[in-house]
Amino acid sequence: MKAIILKAIGGPENLELVEIALPSIKEDEVLVKVKAISINPVDAYARRNQESLNNVLQLRGDEKNIILGWDIAGMVTEAGPAVTRFKVGDKVFGMVKFVGQANGYAEYVAAPENDLALKPGNISFEEAAGATLAALTAWQSIVTSGKVKKGDKVVITGASGGVGHYAIQIAKHFGAYVIAVASAGNRDFVLGLGADEFIDYQTQAFEKLVTDANMVHDAVWSDDERHIERSLKAIKPGGRLLSLIVNLDDEMLEQLKSKNVTGYWVRVHKSEDDLAAIAELLATGDLKTHVSQTFPLEEMAKAHSFIQTKKAVGKIIVTV
Repeated sequence: MKAIILKAIGGPENLELVEIALPSIKEDEVLVKVKAISINPVDAYARRNQESLNNVLQLRGDEKNIILGWDIAGMVTEAGPAVTRFKVGDKVFGMVKFVGQANGYAEYVAAPENDLALKPGNISFEEAAGATLAALTAWQSIVTSGKVKKGDKVVITGASGGVGHYAIQIAKHFGAYVIAVASAGNRDFVLGLGADEFIDYQTQAFEKLVTDANMVHDAVWSDDERHIERSLKAIKPGGRLLSLIVNLDDEMLEQLKSKNVTGYWVRVHKSEDDLAAIAELLATGDLKTHVSQTFPLEEMAKAHSFIQTKKAVGKIIVTV
């Protein structure tokens, strides 16, 4: 089968298309013929950073090939004897073996059944693949950690990105008042997702315009790690700060305490229940994936080049 291997730490050019053997499946796994792969910022970061690569792939050191990728959608072609939820022919999607080695950049992937859900019939494989790591991150931030409720004022930074565009829709689903922070060019996009207000981060300081938020979902991939302090200024006492990128150090925790704000460093994890909830929202149309660009498997390097610009709107998908 075709697969994309990482030859060495570095630029997108180090991603190479090769032929490798089909993966074998364990008793509780299914073999998925992959139709679409979602590309995330963490993919590009792991590709160029050895420590991150070691962490997210949990490398042992004896791997024959290094293959990135965790977010897939496709069709079940084989099921292990212990599998009870899926059968051959089922269309599925999920975040597979994250963290760990899913070897998702390939034509076939061996996936534990508990990492997958049935793909709703009303969406494409591309849309389903997008609603995996990014949608789970948004759900676990807004719902699990943030405990969003009707009437909450929620600020979402990085609102036009993969995680951000799901976060807007999830917060609105629960009845929140959503303020989306993005660039001027994405104003209509985020308002079209249901945001109640828009702030252009290039010309306005959101923390000066909003100081009474119940929650700030901070999803900005920024070189300025103190961006998180700006988010804190926008939250009223008793609120919640949800940080997706920056760990909350001791200094930041003291600032949170002084303002009576609860902080969470949100780290996405697999959850059968959360994925099922996302699948239900996709099926009802309450959650939609915006696919801004697609690339064939052979152009994985182009997909990586684009995702690392930090200018991607919605999701970047690779088709197989």
